[in-house]
Amino acid sequence: MTGFFDAVPPRYVKPIVFAAGIAGGFAFAPWNLWPLMLLSLGAMLLFVENAESRKRAFGIGWWWGLGNFLVGQYWIAHAFQYQANMPAWTGIPAVILLSMIMALYPGISAAVAVRFGKSPAARGLAFAGTWMLTEWLRGYLFSGFGWNPLGVVSLPMAGLAQLAAAIGALGLSGILALAAFGLAQAAYRRWRLAAALLLPTVAGALLPLVLTGPTKLTQTRLDIVQANIGQDVKYGPGAVEEAVRRYAALSPLPDGSPRLLIWPEAAIDDVLDERPALRADVARALIGPQDLMLVGAIKAIRANDGRVEGAYNSLYVLGPEGEIRGRYDKRILVPYGEYLPARPLLSLIGIARLVPGAIDFIPGTGPKTLDLGAFPDAGALICYEVVYPEAAGDVVRPGWLLNVSNDAWFSDGGAWMHLAQARMRSIEQGLPMARATPTGVSAIIDPWGRVLQMIGRGEAAHMRVALPAPRPETLFARIGTPLPIGLALLMLGAALLLPRRRDAEIH
Repeated sequence: MTGFFDAVPPRYVKPIVFAAGIAGGFAFAPWNLWPLMLLSLGAMLLFVENAESRKRAFGIGWWWGLGNFLVGQYWIAHAFQYQANMPAWTGIPAVILLSMIMALYPGISAAVAVRFGKSPAARGLAFAGTWMLTEWLRGYLFSGFGWNPLGVVSLPMAGLAQLAAAIGALGLSGILALAAFGLAQAAYRRWRLAAALLLPTVAGALLPLVLTGPTKLTQTRLDIVQANIGQDVKYGPGAVEEAVRRYAALSPLPDGSPRLLIWPEAAIDDVLDERPALRADVARALIGPQDLMLVGAIKAIRANDGRVEGAYNSLYVLGPEGEIRGRYDKRILVPYGEYLPARPLLSLIGIARLVPGAIDFIPGTGPKTLDLGAFPDAGALICYEVVYPEAAGDVVRPGWLLNVSNDAWFSDGGAWMHLAQARMRSIEQGLPMARATPTGVSAIIDPWGRVLQMIGRGEAAHMRVALPAPRPETLFARIGTPLPIGLALLMLGAALLLPRRRDAEIH
């Protein structure tokens, strides 16, 4: 097999690894063809094995990353259809530019693997350790975009995915990177090394039930409402009142038993704390004396003279009289979506944020556990925050996670990718999660990441569910991201310490 890779003319290497990266992109939701990722990444690594320099290896990794991120981020172009400040076609170059930036990280991982020299085991450890570190960094550098970590492709392998409860999705990324390197070593007939690197992934694929348990339900009742209100009808005169009418029409009336009524992110696209009459009207119709309502809306930040200087993207807790019992303000904002980095400069050249308006959202503080009185406390996550493992943890461990999101911006593929990453947060924390979105996918997820019930894309519906019980606190919930970061550093340290034997001496 290695003869093919050795014989490929240099001018064909970039197109081949680019195509391999595209194929690997179909390992993510909604396609979930996870073997393609291992084969794709393994093929890229075979070319890296033949790279004569770090620069050459970086280029191979970069072209693979470009193809992979184009598939994983294509949905962003869809969002450009719903704003008037820039032509819709600008979404295509935006996706290409973002993918070019994100591709730097696989390129760095490939270059570091070559830097660690002659021992295949050292190269494999260096590649996986660097992959984990760069995957973590891409959530924060260049304004940050931690979308679709490699570990998410393990979800169809239920047993492997459960390891996220100990090492997080980031740790799973390292396991899969090692497995792909193991496939490359199998092509070189380095059977013992290949078997050692592939073992965790193979075990996870073959033993899906070992690390899971039965779902236990609590007495807490949730009513999740999805009104199927898209971005094309969200703004304009009377849009707020129409949205409230549609959500209210789908919401079940109080029946005397306690429940939590949940509407999604920005369901009321207005400054809710400044609309007491609207809150009172909603409460009188929908919130019983033992109920609470959780609803996404806006909180204005005003100067002393009343001018709006910014806004929070907020989740409100409303009581039976429409009173505000609590509020969480989104902490991790979407760059170019909810705020425009370097606004004075970018505005001059015609670049605008996707959400309409000249005032940026401001990050809140968090993570935050919401006190819901007689109901279990909830860990609040608004939209894109669910992509970040750090956003799901808090000093006070909640009884469940609530992710309200506006996935109307997403294409169908992007919405399913978002759900997959939400499932990973449930596994990491050992907590159930309720998701409420305006256009789908709304869902209830158990603490093993299994979707128990959902409302699909494009449906207007209500879902009544019992909240699953949490698992005992997981290792990842106690330690968090420092644990997989420590594992990555251990891999790099081991790669440094391994004897640098010639390739020909290792079989």
